[in-house]
Amino acid sequence: MTKDYRDLSVWQKAMDFCVEVYALVRKLPTTETYALGDQMRRAAVSVPSNIAEGNGRGAKAEYARFLAIARGSLLEVRTQLELAERLGYFTVAQKLWDDIDDISKMLYSLIAKLRG
Repeated sequence: MTKDYRDLSVWQKAMDFCVEVYALVRKLPTTETYALGDQMRRAAVSVPSNIAEGNGRGAKAEYARFLAIARGSLLEVRTQLELAERLGYFTVAQKLWDDIDDISKMLYSLIAKLRG
């Protein structure tokens, strides 16, 4: 385990992803501010937060569990972005889809490493 979770490239990438999601949420109509917008922000924040919390737990099994939660939250945001796009609220840049795939793979790899 890394002593400082902020050194993990997956955490850094998840933080950047969070910033991008917040920027997109600002494009939602006001009718979605407290519905889809809040849900997207909470799920996006959950990704780097769970990486950090799991790292701080000290046990590999717990860390892997928190990374799995982070991955679930990431896929939740992906679904919400797809919904917002289908509803015509905004178009998600390909880079963001690629970032989601990269973060997901990084989390999966770290989980597999921890579980041996």
